[in-house]
Amino acid sequence: MAMRLLVLGAGGIGGYFGGRLAAAGVDVRFLVRPRRAAQLSETGLVIKSPLGDLTLPVKTVVEAPPSVDAVLLACKAYDLEGAMTAIAPAIGPSTCIVPLLNGVRHLDHLDARFGAERVLGGLCHIGVALGPAGEIQHLNTLQRLALGARTHSQQDAAQALHGLMERGGFAPVLSQDILQEMWEKFVFLTTYAGMTTLMRAPVGAIVQAQDGEALVRQMLGECVATAAASGYIPSQDAYARMFTTLSELGSTGTASMLRDLQRGGPTEHEHIIGDMLRRAHEARLDAPLLRVSLAHMQAYEATRMAHGGG
Repeated sequence: MAMRLLVLGAGGIGGYFGGRLAAAGVDVRFLVRPRRAAQLSETGLVIKSPLGDLTLPVKTVVEAPPSVDAVLLACKAYDLEGAMTAIAPAIGPSTCIVPLLNGVRHLDHLDARFGAERVLGGLCHIGVALGPAGEIQHLNTLQRLALGARTHSQQDAAQALHGLMERGGFAPVLSQDILQEMWEKFVFLTTYAGMTTLMRAPVGAIVQAQDGEALVRQMLGECVATAAASGYIPSQDAYARMFTTLSELGSTGTASMLRDLQRGGPTEHEHIIGDMLRRAHEARLDAPLLRVSLAHMQAYEATRMAHGGG
């Protein structure tokens, strides 16, 4: 029997990967709000990508159907509570949840709500945005999705889900150590978001500053030490890739957290920077740049709320 996949939302990440799977004939349903359902009914799901544009009719639901085989969860961390409530009716005895959120803190929340045995590890690297007409804009050719078992008992489920994902044509990775990969992304993203928000500047401008590269190296070091204390020290290759990206002259790269800040929206600072700092404190590590970075983002959030942000 064909696997039934529920994708929460049809925004950038969920819409892109879910759309590629739907185009390949996978049984995909998008759990969306009524307004988005009406839009998709009228225009279809539209993807604009250098790897090939796509417009197709998709199945949408405004309430989760019962007992699907798998749920792809790609919300922002600050929407996690609402997302868990929305998908709850779809979680049956053998349903797998593949979260593609940044960081690792969401695993604790999902485990507590649905049981750790149902929650796989997952991550993605992709540049996507939702355009003004609801189209999904793929900003480059990167489309990496990795998933994997967190425990030995999940291996069969992870393998089956990986087989389903392969049909989408985006070469998903079945990771043999998904928690290590998630932590390496967590270390990179905390530094990337922390530095670009703190400096209000892209990587290339930061490293032009007199102490820019040294500060990048310091914050990255704080995150690496925290990961090591948590049992997930990044590999030498991973560290080299991180530092190369974070110190590239001329780079216009900025974290999405900075873009969210610049438009005056909510950000994932507590889930990313705050969680890394909390873990540093638990390990009795000194993390002065993480402290400054989190205080900076909390001050931004306080100002945003004082001006009526929601």
